[in-house]
Amino acid sequence: MAPTARPTVAQPLSPHLQIYRWTWTMAMSVFHRITGTALYGGTALVAIWLVALASGPVAYSYVAGFFGSIVGRLILFAYTWVLMHHMLGGLRHLVWDTGVGFDRDRRLSMARLTLVGSIALTIVIWAVALLVR
Repeated sequence: MAPTARPTVAQPLSPHLQIYRWTWTMAMSVFHRITGTALYGGTALVAIWLVALASGPVAYSYVAGFFGSIVGRLILFAYTWVLMHHMLGGLRHLVWDTGVGFDRDRRLSMARLTLVGSIALTIVIWAVALLVR
């Protein structure tokens, strides 16, 4: 027996990024996930530095030379921002876990503060580090 043909019915589409309008909260959530992933790479850099430190002056001089170069400093600057952004995003989520900050205005201001605060903290950290150096 041949199977009978079923009539085609238009199925609803699942929501996707072309339907959603980007908001500050959504963008900071995406950045939080990206920075969390980027922290793995930064942790590898810290591990490389520690292994070089334990391996002796020759190995350490290579790693210190790389981190002292323009490219190395840019990577460290980016890693500092990633760390600060992820930390502030985590604090934002911690505040939400208490049940506070879900109204529209607070959500928006906390999302903006996450971005602005991470940039400001990164600049302050590097300014202090360069002045102390």
